[in-house]
Amino acid sequence: MKADDIGACLRAAAIAVTAWFVVLGSASAQDVPGFPRSVDAYDAREIAMLPGYCTYTQGFRRAVPGGDNPTTIREWEGVFGPTFIHMHHYCLGLMKTNRATLLSRDPITRRFYLNDAITEYDYVITRAPADFVLMPEMYTKKAQNLVLLGQGPAGVAEYLRAIDAKNDYWPPYAYLSDYYVDIGDKKKATEILNEGLARVPNATALQRRLAELDQAKRRKQ
Repeated sequence: MKADDIGACLRAAAIAVTAWFVVLGSASAQDVPGFPRSVDAYDAREIAMLPGYCTYTQGFRRAVPGGDNPTTIREWEGVFGPTFIHMHHYCLGLMKTNRATLLSRDPITRRFYLNDAITEYDYVITRAPADFVLMPEMYTKKAQNLVLLGQGPAGVAEYLRAIDAKNDYWPPYAYLSDYYVDIGDKKKATEILNEGLARVPNATALQRRLAELDQAKRRKQ
């Protein structure tokens, strides 16, 4: 390769790297209009969207009024066991998902917070015991983010992990069926809903989705 060609390649690579770092730099501190730059500010409006136990987790308890109540902290430790020490990561993941799905105004911000939330979810998933009470929910939340990021097969795998963890937990059946509808596989969506209803017969979210699919099928006949 000639020296001029090498120089051109190096300049192109430098431009690409610079552009990448610009994107990363902006993503690392994404602005959400009307909200603090970081979730670590524990904005009251964002805290209000979280489960009540989040107030008493590490980090949150120091910043959120009333969160340092020792009695309530012990009560939640009794509910969640040793994993409660890690639950602030799950709560941060929920905040970041909310920023992505409810508050972000542009695709870069949305993708950043979806990905960052998965990192928070994984922190707890890898440290909690397999029978942890919120494991099915965490798998489901991770799956939803993966689907929103365009990583459908990976999301399906997480939905199935949620079902394996607790097969009478209805949300993964519902959201997995939604995914199959979105990609045009209504037969698979119906199968998933029927499987879920066999486990949770009174799940209205599953009943409604199945009825909608049945109605759509009849209209085509």
